[in-house]
Amino acid sequence: MSTAVPAPVRLLLVVAVALVDHDGRVLVSERPPGKQLAGLWEFPGGKVEPGERPEATLIRELAEEIDIRVEEPCLAPLTFASHAYPDFHLLMPLYVCRRWNGTPRSLEGQAIKWVRPRDLRDLAMPPADEPLIPYLIDLLGP
Repeated sequence: MSTAVPAPVRLLLVVAVALVDHDGRVLVSERPPGKQLAGLWEFPGGKVEPGERPEATLIRELAEEIDIRVEEPCLAPLTFASHAYPDFHLLMPLYVCRRWNGTPRSLEGQAIKWVRPRDLRDLAMPPADEPLIPYLIDLLGP
């Protein structure tokens, strides 16, 4: 039996949201060139800053990235992902939001599109996002 203590792992808390439109589609955005995992499709969101609550992160990130305003009561937690990347461990709560103000538009040069939940499986997504898809299909239908 080994008594070696494993090296500490850096934990990264990132929060994401499934914006759901009136047709039951989900908004995804493409990671832009130059960023880690560029070209992959993901749910909007971002890194939780020190002292920041996950809901506040989403409200801030959605305004900065896609120019919409969200109120905290409109964010409903659905599930989370826990994924080990080579140099950190990602913990990512996923919220669902059906109400916001404004029309989503790219403010950071990233492509965005609306996708049916079943079609999320056809997109190249980061490994941490993939396990979230069945929950959205169960919630919203195919």
